[in-house]
Amino acid sequence: MLNAWSNCDIYDRDQIGLVLIGMPGLEKRLSRYPQLYSRVGFVHQFKTLTSEELQFILQHKWQQLGLTFDPADFTDNEAMAAISRISSGNFRLLHRLFSQIERILEINQLQIITKEVVETAREGW
Repeated sequence: MLNAWSNCDIYDRDQIGLVLIGMPGLEKRLSRYPQLYSRVGFVHQFKTLTSEELQFILQHKWQQLGLTFDPADFTDNEAMAAISRISSGNFRLLHRLFSQIERILEINQLQIITKEVVETAREGW
């Protein structure tokens, strides 16, 4: 099986794309692997999310979990502030945090995201 992969890569064989999301400088580390690095099409560095962008994403994340996000609600606002503080507007960290939030809600059979849920999710990293 190893020989079958030695002369081709996933894209050449199956015509699929791959998106890598990581810390700044990831593309420099990939340069150590010329066969992989030669297939990097472009690099995009995301800026820190604005508060409006964060609120937009949180509305969708809440919706994906079957919840309603209301920034005027104290609990939702407090959770949003905790998420903003913990993620610092970093999309990758936000995604990582929400994976843990979803896990905590499911395990504890909760129907609301609170500041405590967010902080517990951070501890699970």
